[in-house]
Amino acid sequence: MKLSVSIPGLAIVLAMATQSVFAQVEAVGELDPIVVTATRTAQTDDETLASVTVIDRAEIERRQSRSMTDVLRGLPGVEVVTNGGLGHNSSVYLRGTRPDHSLLLIDGVRIGSASSGFLPWASIPLGQVERVEVVRGPSSSLYGSEAIGGVVQVFTRRGQGGPLTPRLLLGAGTYNTANAQFGLSAGTETAYGTGWFDAGLGFEQTQGFNVCDGQPRSVGGGGCGVYEFDDDGYSNGNGSLRAGWAFSDRLELDVNFLRSVGDLDYDGSLFYGNEQRQVLQVAGASLVAKPLDPWTLTLRAGRSWDDSEVFADGVFINRLDTRRDQLSWQNDIAFAPQQLATIGIDYLRDELSTPTAYNETSRETTGAFGQYLGRLLGQDLQLSLRHDDNDQYGGQTTGNALWGYELTHGLRLTAAYGTAFKAPTFNDLYYPGYGNPDLEPESSRSLELGVSGRHGWGDWALNAYQTDIDDLIAFDAATYSPMNIDRARIRGVELWGTAELAGWLLDANLTLLDPRNESEGPNDGNLLPRRAEQTLRLDADRQFGRIGIGGTLFAAGRRFDNDANTVRLDGYKLFDLRADYAFTDALRIEGRVENLFDEQYETAAFFNQPGRTFFVALRYAP
Repeated sequence: MKLSVSIPGLAIVLAMATQSVFAQVEAVGELDPIVVTATRTAQTDDETLASVTVIDRAEIERRQSRSMTDVLRGLPGVEVVTNGGLGHNSSVYLRGTRPDHSLLLIDGVRIGSASSGFLPWASIPLGQVERVEVVRGPSSSLYGSEAIGGVVQVFTRRGQGGPLTPRLLLGAGTYNTANAQFGLSAGTETAYGTGWFDAGLGFEQTQGFNVCDGQPRSVGGGGCGVYEFDDDGYSNGNGSLRAGWAFSDRLELDVNFLRSVGDLDYDGSLFYGNEQRQVLQVAGASLVAKPLDPWTLTLRAGRSWDDSEVFADGVFINRLDTRRDQLSWQNDIAFAPQQLATIGIDYLRDELSTPTAYNETSRETTGAFGQYLGRLLGQDLQLSLRHDDNDQYGGQTTGNALWGYELTHGLRLTAAYGTAFKAPTFNDLYYPGYGNPDLEPESSRSLELGVSGRHGWGDWALNAYQTDIDDLIAFDAATYSPMNIDRARIRGVELWGTAELAGWLLDANLTLLDPRNESEGPNDGNLLPRRAEQTLRLDADRQFGRIGIGGTLFAAGRRFDNDANTVRLDGYKLFDLRADYAFTDALRIEGRVENLFDEQYETAAFFNQPGRTFFVALRYAP
């Protein structure tokens, strides 16, 4: 499937059509979700000037999502690429930038491998997730390295007030898939303060399918590099604990812990392995104090572990463990009505442990940042500046400026400009026989213009942007090492809208992308690999008494799998259907059919994707 379209022209037409259709819909009475990632402070999503999507627990359960990539696929500006089915390696391209150009946080703690930059999307257990915030656009001025395309923050479940409350899910489906989740939540109020906690355990497994569409070498094979005609299964055990205590309205403590252990089979070899154990752990604590009415002080500490062991038919091959320790000191000062200043310092230490002899195995970064949020002369402003100092690659200064202006009839104009950077990984710098210790960080400049509307019948927004990335790190055949030699220019348009029509909850978004390689050489002007030029997602859900039904249409245009644009991946369409029946307010049965028409497609060359699948679950959630 190829969609040929003029980006600006279609965006304008769709924006007009959105207003025309949505003018007929009914009022939506939901409260605005709170967003904290865009500014590191709490705002409602109508206040924030950044492009943000929030997926809460209610939406996760209504859509019967089963993985983080399931939640993210088809969101505005988000492209998901998977090397197979459940549990297999996944990459997320945010606004056309590379997968390692997105910052991933879990409860404020930075996640990801410091050695490779790989983000463990498949290891995040969705059953332990309360909310996901996706901030699109450069965010290094608040978070430092990696946030060129934006930030995805995952919040684990937080206990609510009330007596001890259990929850349970038991499910099964195609490919001998099974899923079990159990949790407890409670809260209490005493003369000494208010407390809460949530604890959860989960397990899932699947027999999977043969993910590599390879061919025996005797018939010209290779495919994805190997040939093992077997099912590639996955299993995962996980648990989380989050608890807190509000001593008063001026002092609050929150602690969190998450552990996820996944065992994956994949098509490999005796040299590269064909089995992997991936362990993701996150521990954090935050203390929020209010010494004075205008001053809020936040102290955070956290550690994340990304540990990986590789085996070949049960025989150990290699181990790579990374640890990231983080400290943060943040001050929010409301010095006047509608005027907030934020200043703070972040500290990060990356460390790796492996039998491979890296020249360096640790590094430290200190970042100082400041931000102004305010309203002046009827205009909203967000200004931020940050300087990061690293003991390996030196200093980097980044900044953001966002502007918003309210028009009549619920319309708002926004504009933003920002710079960001991505530090080279340990592999880039020090991998034996490959690394280049003289690498500089990758850097970017982004400009964005937007218009949005908030009405009684729903919300919509249209955003257009351009991102220029310099000093991209790429392999240089002349030196046989990575060098800062590549450049890219990415232009895009995002249009989304939500509404309620005749009892149907509707959610639609369209992303048009023009990601271009601007490096000197034969690939100059080519499309960047694995980014679809067009993606579309439509969701519709409705409740009929105790029965709920819904469906999703996701469509993606063609893309290429390599820089030379010689390996083409065709466009595809996926239809999902879902339904549930509530026996009581707390107990219901739910079922989902994914890829209803059994579409055969690839998001990465030679890697098969799931066909038509079914999943049924019994959920108890008082």
